Amino acid sequence: MSMARLSRIMMAGLVLFATAAGAQSPDRNAADAALVDRVKDTVMKELRESGAIDRAVDAGIGRFLERQRAEAEQRERREADTRAAKLRPVSKGRDHIRGNPDAPVTLVEYSDFECPFCKSFHPTVKKLVDESGGRVRWVYRHFPLDDIHPVKARKEAVASECAAELGGNDAFWKFADRFFELTPSNNRTDIDAVLPQIAREIGLDKARFASCLASGRHDRRVAEDAQDAVTSGGRGTPWSIIVSKGGRTYPLAGAQPYAAAKQLVELALEEK
Repeated sequence: MSMARLSRIMMAGLVLFATAAGAQSPDRNAADAALVDRVKDTVMKELRESGAIDRAVDAGIGRFLERQRAEAEQRERREADTRAAKLRPVSKGRDHIRGNPDAPVTLVEYSDFECPFCKSFHPTVKKLVDESGGRVRWVYRHFPLDDIHPVKARKEAVASECAAELGGNDAFWKFADRFFELTPSNNRTDIDAVLPQIAREIGLDKARFASCLASGRHDRRVAEDAQDAVTSGGRGTPWSIIVSKGGRTYPLAGAQPYAAAKQLVELALEEK
């Protein structure tokens, strides 16, 4: 039904009401009520037959669902911000830091060496740090997903800690870079061959590396990192949190493209 036709029906009803408005009696009141019913029935019939009611209902439902989605997204963002604020503070004595140790912005990444998304995200973060002019530092923490990558991811995390123990911070990052460069991820890594190979390539003593790997002394460190990841909101890898100089946090889930990560870094840099 066109709006013009609906308008004519309603105007006809109004004219009849106006004509009857000059007198009042029980009969007139009954006639007015009957007229109202007829106009109402006619309008409703036209609305139903034209599909206008269905369209209005659909539009109303659509607006309601959109509001619900928007509210849910806002709620999730607030919850993510609340969890991210629980991030363990960076420690120069404990954490593995790449870039300027005193940079105003920090990107803390919780990563799994067997995760293919972590593998693809690794060069993205490296580029962010390298192009930041000393304004961004990268902190690497462990988040081995044991349900998906049993045994291997955790052992690889321990191996990287052994590299740090034997060769310092530079050796840790050399190990991480070479591991992601060399291995296929997703439980396809031959750790018995690859771990000693990388240790040798970066100049670590073979016997001392093997002894460290078997000792279990870094197991607790890896477990602590993984718990920190969960506490700060991590549900998968890579899980990153960008922290401004003033302490504001910007959660970053997954292997986001360079442009998306850079946008959050720029926001953090603008914080005073």
